[in-house]
Amino acid sequence: MALLGDFLEICCQLSIETEDVEAFEKYFVQLKTYYFDFRLVVIALLSLNFFPNEAATKAELIIARDFLEICCQLSIETEDVEAFEKYFVQLKTYYFDFRSELPESAYMHELVGCHLLCLLSQNKLAQFHSELEMISIGDLLNNIYIRHPVSIEQYLMEGSYNKIFLSKANLPSERCKFFIEVLSNTIRDEIAECMEKSYQCVSLNEAASILFFEDKSQVKQYAAQRQWQVDGSSGLVTFKTEETEKKQIDSTKMINDFVSYAVQLETII
Repeated sequence: MALLGDFLEICCQLSIETEDVEAFEKYFVQLKTYYFDFRLVVIALLSLNFFPNEAATKAELIIARDFLEICCQLSIETEDVEAFEKYFVQLKTYYFDFRSELPESAYMHELVGCHLLCLLSQNKLAQFHSELEMISIGDLLNNIYIRHPVSIEQYLMEGSYNKIFLSKANLPSERCKFFIEVLSNTIRDEIAECMEKSYQCVSLNEAASILFFEDKSQVKQYAAQRQWQVDGSSGLVTFKTEETEKKQIDSTKMINDFVSYAVQLETII
């Protein structure tokens, strides 16, 4: 119980001091310690009915929601996608099932937007559209946190990958940055696979442009990861080629097989 009390006290201070950056960072560091004791906190919350059930009070539901929001934020900070998805699945209950009973959270739209970007980064388009159906038309059209992933999905469908990379300069929240980076890396890897099949070599400048890198050093680092050869003198990037073993086809045997199949079909008919 002491752990839960300390945790909730820090949560309270965190919500009060959000305008004070230094205070926010201090409490955030403390919360990271409790993040790794998540199971103990959950047990304490369950013992007090802080998760949705008939016995839970409005205040208890708000505390549970705040707890899950902080866990989602910590998951993003630690770049733990699996944990973020696990916590957000539970958090959705408070956002949508209890929207008429609880006051709207200040972090709701930001975390919903991060979740939508998380789905896009994993190419879960069907689930992405299912999540959009739970969001009001007003938020889809006017909320900056929701409009951003909707625009990103449109860019993906259009193949306008350059717009996705340009969007990094105008993110609605710093927490979106992690998921945009994951999505950008996925897009870059798909483009690289197409390049390997389409070209034998390209110049460093062309590679930087096609892969949306800012300078040649980034291309060289990426080329090393994919085992590409970079010629410093000529400035060419040569892609690795997979030598396929040519199989000899016995044309006489193939003709005999076809004739045999034709005879069998004629016999059946």
